[in-house]
Amino acid sequence: MTVNHTSTRLADQQASIGTLVAEAHSSFSTLLHGEIELAKLEVKSSVKNAGTGAGMFAAAAVLLVFALIFGLIALAECLVALHLWRWVAYLIVFALLVLLAGLFGLIGFRKVKRVKAPQQTIDTTKSAVVALREATAHQPTHRA
Repeated sequence: MTVNHTSTRLADQQASIGTLVAEAHSSFSTLLHGEIELAKLEVKSSVKNAGTGAGMFAAAAVLLVFALIFGLIALAECLVALHLWRWVAYLIVFALLVLLAGLFGLIGFRKVKRVKAPQQTIDTTKSAVVALREATAHQPTHRA
């Protein structure tokens, strides 16, 4: 009778452990789905704000370009007011722009030449791949 009573209690414990595992799995799944939905809502809001911000920056850039054009025209007309021929005044503004464009291009070219590959990251990634290959090479494969 003792053996039968012990086996019944063991079966009840296994059933309750199985029930607990099933409930834990279900709760974890529900929690995970909730977290995914929350992340989707947060990302959607962030993307919307980023898109609006980018649109505003683009509008500001367009307006700045128009303002720069009018500023350059005003500079040329200022030179005309200083008794330069109009074509000479506009040629001076043109030369100034070409000079600035060349200067910015030269600085940009020098900065781009300094760009290097992330060598340390490449090295650590290669060593990680080698370590994973060595670790999996020693493991027996199980096929079903």
